[in-house]
Amino acid sequence: MITGLEVITMVCSTMKAGSECAFMTKTGCGYNGGSCLTVVEQCEGCQRSVEFPAGKFCSSFPNPSIKWRTSACNFATHAKMETKAEQKVNPLKASKRNNKKK
Repeated sequence: MITGLEVITMVCSTMKAGSECAFMTKTGCGYNGGSCLTVVEQCEGCQRSVEFPAGKFCSSFPNPSIKWRTSACNFATHAKMETKAEQKVNPLKASKRNNKKK
């Protein structure tokens, strides 16, 4: 049984002053580079981008450009994921499947 555990929330004191941050430590920002980076132009229109005095930042990820490097960001609320086209159905296999069900 675990007792006496407290959840300690760290508040950003560098770029996003006053907001909760998973990368803040007692010694400062623990993210690679020492601070969060501003959003990129692909993030425009996303509900997760928040305006701070230091600029616009993502509330979910410290470096948004990495998320957009290979494809669409998985945190993006404004981007629609493309669905794959339907696969061709082999009529011979389809008829065999239907015969098995009977």
